[in-house]
Amino acid sequence: MTAISDLDIFARVARTGNMSAAGREMGLSPAVVSKRISQLEDQLGARLFQRTTRHLTLTETGAGYFKRVVDILSLCEEAEDFVGRRNTKHRGQLKITAPTAFTRFHVAPYLDKFFSRYPDIELDFNVTDEFVDIIREGFDVAIRIGELEDSSLVARKLAPDKRMLCAAPSYLDKFGTPKKLTDLDLHNCISAGAQEVWRIEGPEGSRHIRANGNIRSNSGEIIREALLSGLGLGLRSTWEVGDEVKSGELKVVMPQYYGSPNLAVYAVYPSRDFMPARVDVFIEFLSELYGPEPYWDTAFNSAQPRTGPVPSKELKVVAAR
Repeated sequence: MTAISDLDIFARVARTGNMSAAGREMGLSPAVVSKRISQLEDQLGARLFQRTTRHLTLTETGAGYFKRVVDILSLCEEAEDFVGRRNTKHRGQLKITAPTAFTRFHVAPYLDKFFSRYPDIELDFNVTDEFVDIIREGFDVAIRIGELEDSSLVARKLAPDKRMLCAAPSYLDKFGTPKKLTDLDLHNCISAGAQEVWRIEGPEGSRHIRANGNIRSNSGEIIREALLSGLGLGLRSTWEVGDEVKSGELKVVMPQYYGSPNLAVYAVYPSRDFMPARVDVFIEFLSELYGPEPYWDTAFNSAQPRTGPVPSKELKVVAAR
């Protein structure tokens, strides 16, 4: 039978794609790690990695093996948590990946309240607007914003994500205020890379509008700053620009039109039979903090005539951005 330590070594090499990095995590030399991986491959009678002088990648067999090893290691961790009563004490490290702006605005300011409840939990944040494979990278939970599809991951809806068309007064003074959707063809529409086509709801139903503009970025914060600088018009979330709309730095245009009601903020996590308590309490904390009508939406109810049905608390989803 394969030793658990060998599975741990294999999983770390698979996640890092580097034997030296995996060795540093475990206090082992690259030579020892390489030997243990070779012995595991010999024992299994299959090649798990393709090796070149510069790269180390999983084979198809290795990728399938990795998915199953992750579940085994997770169960082992849960067994240790149970014996050590870590579940009841909510103790241990929680690895989280989340979008930059949302984390800065709506997670970081409330961490003091979280730690006042759970002082023995350690939070390790990876804040990025890029897609992260939470299984491969070993994250416990990811905050995702968007419209999710089916996959082997599990998601819990934390809050709706209402989006509105907005621009700075300086931009509207210079280029005029659009009155109908076709007017957007005459405007500089600034969008995130994944929003090249805007799905907009309104009196005519659902419409898809191609956002044509001279600025596009994978960073929501760059888009937000471009809007505040009067460089164009955007379809942005109330959680992101609500304060600027309230202060008058941005103005909502054509409030009868708004983003897809299926967009939401989700907590996404691997499908596990035994989820660590520290994951559960973190998700519960955010769910209680935001609620079905989050605090950032209070001032925009009249501008958002409908939000659509609220899905069940848990559903199968695809790894989403």
